[in-house]
Amino acid sequence: MEFKNRLYLILAGIFIASLVTCNLIANKFVTVDFGFKVFVVSAGILPYPLTFLVTDLISELYGQKKANLVVFSGFIASLFVLLFLWLGGQFNSIPTSIVDDVTYNAVFQNAWRLIAGSMIAYLFAQFIDVRIFHFWKKLTNGKHLWLRNNGSTIASQLVDTTLVICIIFIGVWETDQIFSAIIDGWLFKMMMALIDTPIIYGIIYLLKGKIDIAHD
Repeated sequence: MEFKNRLYLILAGIFIASLVTCNLIANKFVTVDFGFKVFVVSAGILPYPLTFLVTDLISELYGQKKANLVVFSGFIASLFVLLFLWLGGQFNSIPTSIVDDVTYNAVFQNAWRLIAGSMIAYLFAQFIDVRIFHFWKKLTNGKHLWLRNNGSTIASQLVDTTLVICIIFIGVWETDQIFSAIIDGWLFKMMMALIDTPIIYGIIYLLKGKIDIAHD
C-alpha cells in the first residue's frame, strides 16, 4: 500500500478514535485553567478539537470527498459504539465484577438528549467545517492555509457548541448557564484551533514531495 493511502487510514483512525472518546467521556465536566481564564467544559471537549485538525488535514491533502467520507464513517462508528454500550447495560453484572450495574449505567447510559445532541451537532459541525474549508481554499487559490483552517473551525465549532449545549440543557439549566457553557466551550475550541494551525503547517511542510496534495 502506498504512503498516501496508509496516511489516510492513519488519519481516519485518529479521527474515529478521538470522536468515540468524546462520546465516552462527555458526561464528566472539568475545569481547565489557562491562567487568564478558567474554562468549565465537558471532558469530551478535550479530544474533540483533534477531529477538526484531522478533517482539515484530510481536506487539504485528499480533497472534500475524502474528508466527507471520514466524517460519515465517524458517525457510523459512533452509532455502533452507542449500540454496544446500550447492549452492555442489558446484562446484569456478576457480584465480583469490578464495574457494577450502577457504575456502568451512571457512566455509559446517556440520556437520549445527550446522544441526540452529540450526533446532530457532530454532523452539522463537521460538514460545515469541510465545506467552509474548501470555500476559502477556492477563494484564495490554495493560499493562506491559516485562514481556511481557522475560519472553518471558528464557524463550525460555534455551531457544534451551540447545538449540543442547547439540545442537552434547554429546560435543565438556566439561560445564563447555557450561554456561559456555550461561550466557554467555543472559546476553548478556538484556542485549540490556534494551537493546531502551526501543527498543520508543519505536517504539510514535511509531506511536500512525498504526497500529491489535492486541489479541489
